[in-house]
Parts: sequence; structure tokens; C-alpha cells
Amino acid sequence: MSYCRWSSDDWMCDLYCYEDCRGGWTTHVAGNRPIDVPRNNCDMFTDMDGWMKAHQEQMKALDSIGREDIELPYAGETFNDPTLEKFKDRLLMLRELGYKFPDYVLEEVEKEIADGGNS
Repeated sequence: MSYCRWSSDDWMCDLYCYEDCRGGWTTHVAGNRPIDVPRNNCDMFTDMDGWMKAHQEQMKALDSIGREDIELPYAGETFNDPTLEKFKDRLLMLRELGYKFPDYVLEEVEKEIADGGNS
């Protein structure tokens, strides 16, 4: 299961994070960001046709829009943290530096820690 991917938040997510099958929690940090990706404001659960159309527009736009380099420490790097707590600390550090990712990622990690996940 991934916590977030590059495509999260309409392609504005700088991290790709998941529990790694080889152990720990892996975070890939983007080295660049797409510029001006069209927003998908449709709810896939209530308007699947609208969501699919907007998604197709996003995918087409990604072929032609520009990208900007991320000029922050750790851009383009990959990390593997051995515990959920260290993974959470890494996420907080990256957010403080200016990396973008959805709030629900931290909420999910905190829930897993509270539920006694691997730590």
C-alpha cells in the first residue's frame, strides 16, 4: 500500500511513500515538479465519467507541460526508515523543508502508530 504517489493531489505531491516489502518504510523524494497540471475537481465515486475525462486531460497535459527542478535538500533521494515513528519524523522533516504531500499521509501514519503498528 502506498501512502502517497507523485499523482496524489493532482500531481502536486513531491513524495512517493510506501511500506516496503523488503522491510521498513520507503520514501522517494521528487527531483522536479510538473507546472500547471489541470485540476481534477470531480469525485470519482459520484461522477466517474467526469473524473475519467478530467484524468485523461491531466495525463495528456503531463506530456507537454514543463517541470521545475526542486531546489531543496534531499531532492531526488530515496530513504528507508525502519519504524513508523522514524518514517513520521522523516515526513515532518521533509514538510518543514518545503516538500508537498497530502495531510492524510501523516494522519494515516499517526493512526497506524496509535494502533500499535511496527515501531
